[in-house]
This record gives sequence, structure tokens and C-alpha cells, in this order.
Amino acid sequence: MTQSSLLERWLAEESEIAARLDAGPGPGLARPEQLEGKSGLETMQMMLAAEIPYAAIAKTLDFTIIEVAPGVAIFQGQPLPQHLNPLGTIHGGWVATMLDSALGCSVHTMMPPGRGYTTVELSVNYVKGLTPRVPRVRAEGKVIHCGRQLATAESRLVGPDGTLYAHATTTCLVFEMPKR
Repeated sequence: MTQSSLLERWLAEESEIAARLDAGPGPGLARPEQLEGKSGLETMQMMLAAEIPYAAIAKTLDFTIIEVAPGVAIFQGQPLPQHLNPLGTIHGGWVATMLDSALGCSVHTMMPPGRGYTTVELSVNYVKGLTPRVPRVRAEGKVIHCGRQLATAESRLVGPDGTLYAHATTTCLVFEMPKR
């Protein structure tokens, strides 16, 4: 697949998903009764289907959840001038947030009902400067291990031409959610 056809596919997917998310409840928090008895994968699928709110940070930083599957989460973002640092490249915090979202959500897809997680370590490696000249990037998160107490995942931020801009790993603490 050529770079331009891949970008066209990415943009078409993003447009379809954004329209669905905009028609749904928008950014916010799901009510506890909406999540009760649901696995992490079911919750993420409900979010992607616009049945429950999506995370407000995605709206704030101009990125969109694109795909979820067991152990996988993909986000797509548009690096914009408002994301620039004083040196003229996209701020590392924007890159880290996209990678962290893909990492955390990939772990989330592995949670059975009643289990949760929190990030205890995030390591980001920046390998190429990113500018608004790159039309879109994708953060692809994949679980490496998900156990009873710890989960680990890795993520890569890539452009439609395959350029790697950054990669990251995380360790998450897995725990029983407190009863409400």
C-alpha cells in the first residue's frame, strides 16, 4: 500500500469514528452503572461505539481512538501548531500522552469485570522530531504481559510512511476495583 493510500485510509477511518463519537455523549465519564459487570474490552468497545463518553484528553489534544482488540489499542492524532514546543517541534508531552493512551487502553482491554489498573512506570524514547508537516500519526499499543498484579505493554508512534517518531513501554499495577 502506498503512503498516500494509507493516509487516505487513516483519514477515512478517523472521519467515520469522529462522526460517531461526536454524535454520541461526547467527552466525559461513564456512569458506574454503565460499566458494572463489563470487562475492559467491553468498556473500550462501548466507548468506540459512542455508547459511553470518551476521555476528554483526546478532545483537548486532538487525537482519536481508532481501534481496540484484546491486548491492543490504537490512537490517531494530528500534530498541530498548538502542540509545538519553543524549538518548533511537537512537544514531547503530546507524544507521551498519545503513547500513554495507547498503552493504558491496551492494558484496559485485558481487564476482567471488577479489575482495574494504574500506571506505575512510563518510559518514552523519542527517536525523530515531529512537526505539523506530518499529517497524522498513530500510537499502536500492545500488551506484552497481563498478570494478576502487573501488566506491561509497548507502543510505537508512527507516521503513514512508516517513520517511527517515538516508542514507549509501561508497567501497570493491576488490582481489584473497590466496591461502590
